[in-house]
Amino acid sequence: MGEEAPPKYYGYEENLMHGRYNSSMADYTKEYSKKLKYNTEDDDLISEFDAEHSMRSYSQSRERSCWRLSYHWKKIRPVLANDYSFLLILGILMALISFGLDYVIQKFQLAQILLYKMVAFSTVLQYILWVGFPLLLICFSVGFVHLVSPHAIGSGIPEMKVILRGTVLKRYLSFQTFIAKTVGLMTALGSGIPIGKEGPFVHVSSIVARMLSKFIKGFHGIYVNEARNVDMLACACALGVSSSFAAPIGGVLFAIEVTSTYFAVRNYWRGFFTAVCGAFMFRLLAVLDSTEETITALFKTTFNIDFPFDVQEFVAFGFIGLTCGLAGALFVYTHRKIVDFSQRHEASKFNRFLAKSRFIYPAMIVIVVSTLSFPKGFGMFMAGQLTPKEAVVQLFSNSTWTSNPSSDSEKYLLYWRTEYSNVYMTLVIFILVKFILTALCIALPIPAGAFFPVFVIGAAYGRLVGECMATWFPDGIRSGSGASSPVLPGGYAVVGAAAMAGAVTHTISTSVIVFELTGQITHILPVMVAVLIANAVVQPLQPSIYDSIIEIKKLPNIPDIKRTRHYNVCAGDIMQTSILYTSMTGTYMAIRDLLKKSPHTSFPLVDKPEGMILLGSVRRPQLEWMLQRHLLNGQMRNDNTDGPDGNARHASVHFSSGGEVSIKNLQAQQRPKKKTFGSKLKTGTTAHPVSLQRLFNTSTSEMGESVATHDFSVDNSQVRTEHFVW
Repeated sequence: MGEEAPPKYYGYEENLMHGRYNSSMADYTKEYSKKLKYNTEDDDLISEFDAEHSMRSYSQSRERSCWRLSYHWKKIRPVLANDYSFLLILGILMALISFGLDYVIQKFQLAQILLYKMVAFSTVLQYILWVGFPLLLICFSVGFVHLVSPHAIGSGIPEMKVILRGTVLKRYLSFQTFIAKTVGLMTALGSGIPIGKEGPFVHVSSIVARMLSKFIKGFHGIYVNEARNVDMLACACALGVSSSFAAPIGGVLFAIEVTSTYFAVRNYWRGFFTAVCGAFMFRLLAVLDSTEETITALFKTTFNIDFPFDVQEFVAFGFIGLTCGLAGALFVYTHRKIVDFSQRHEASKFNRFLAKSRFIYPAMIVIVVSTLSFPKGFGMFMAGQLTPKEAVVQLFSNSTWTSNPSSDSEKYLLYWRTEYSNVYMTLVIFILVKFILTALCIALPIPAGAFFPVFVIGAAYGRLVGECMATWFPDGIRSGSGASSPVLPGGYAVVGAAAMAGAVTHTISTSVIVFELTGQITHILPVMVAVLIANAVVQPLQPSIYDSIIEIKKLPNIPDIKRTRHYNVCAGDIMQTSILYTSMTGTYMAIRDLLKKSPHTSFPLVDKPEGMILLGSVRRPQLEWMLQRHLLNGQMRNDNTDGPDGNARHASVHFSSGGEVSIKNLQAQQRPKKKTFGSKLKTGTTAHPVSLQRLFNTSTSEMGESVATHDFSVDNSQVRTEHFVW
């Protein structure tokens, strides 16, 4: 009888090696899949029928509506718990927070003006209220932030930059930090000091995104998935800028430039979606509050569209970019020096005085800022009574203040011209004072951004250049065809604002933000030219303000390669070729010389000097222990080392220049009796070959056993070493 053929299962034939598949198995799989599909559809129909039947049976009960809602909720829940829903909710929440903060900040600033006008009968009382009101708000902000969460101090963009690159900052995105950031930012901006909202709002948006994913069950998958969590944080950074300035396109591009080294294209639509939701809701709330008639730009301009500038004016625009680049580098340098000075508590008596209380330094800065902006004092020479937003609106105005001023410009000249100074002097004082005060204020221990203050400084500088051009060319610059266009100082202010902000932050997207803020792109080419020139000038001189803060705080970060010539540098160009090493065929004398020459704690271990194949590394204590053990020749384990009291004496080895070894017994230490090295030595042992193979651990490329500390000296210099205990 022949052997029975092996059974076939699903058309599979067993083979001596691994078997083989045939076409019948594929046909069976298709038929079986169809059968499963039909069974599943039948089950669904039955379940739907049962559901409808159950609903009819409960038609007269009270639970009918609840059951129906629960049934439909199970159907639509997976649809709602996706990225679209998460980003939509995030955008709406951030728009509400941004609008609420702006509303409260505006009320604080109006309260200061109201208090100032209420005591118009006394200049002294006006000064006290003008200084005391912001002083109270800043002291509250400093104390509240310190008590609730010190992580809320500063901008937030530098920290988000390192978080998106993989660094974990504990409690930086916690609920306590959210409370401290929002309340501290609200009171700090309400005081009127020159700080910005954009940087802290990037931090706030990231915290809200983290809390949504952590505490809402439907979005919990974003929190537990590290990759999706980072993607949503990147979108939240774009939303923070968008909800601050109602600039969705510029917000996304700005977030990419300042927070990301490599941006995932899959996050592009996510960033734009949430940025548009936030910007739309932010401006819609202004319409609902009757602040605006319709959804429009934040700082709307009305420049001439037909002939906004002449070709010859590009020289002036390029000059603005050049000087703004130099000013941006100086601003970053000044800010870093101010922070270094404030952190040196032991340098002088003044620094030690500042270190006595966390309120002293902020209070001094606020008093200086408020005194300089006092309207009846020095503030009349720098438009001190204007808020930053009011100053930007007037600087962007489509009118000339010096040459042939219009009726609209007369109301602006009440703030920018006095009987003691003209427009040029007021603008110069405004630029210089705001430059220094901004560098001081963003270094305070409060939530503070740097974008909008330098934006205002750039707008004032551009306005100054524009007014000078209008004075030099009152009838406009004539082109080759004889046509002329009047100089628009407001356009120069727009160019200066974008160039200065781009220079300080090292970004090009500030040009797009300016277009969205003004609602016009008439000056798109001048703005782009000035921003590019400013970045080309500032980048070789100083890092961006955010990278500078990363260096100051010593946050873990891999800096970018700035200079082009550094891309051609290889590792071999910077490594040291004359290194000290030990080999498997070395001698004890070579190890002794190695330890005498170098203070390094670890040495490379190679197979032999001719081959120089790296095997691992050897730590200094292990080499010292092995050398000492060889020199003592194991005799310290004998009972001869025991003193009269039965305790072991410790020995110290001294190497002379000739290689001779001597033993000096040290005073006995009261320790439990332990076997140690002997005192007899063999002469000429330092030239013997070393056997490192026994101690070398090939699995970890390290030599390691349990160690105990022991002191001995090499060339009369005490070295803390380790030797093995048997």
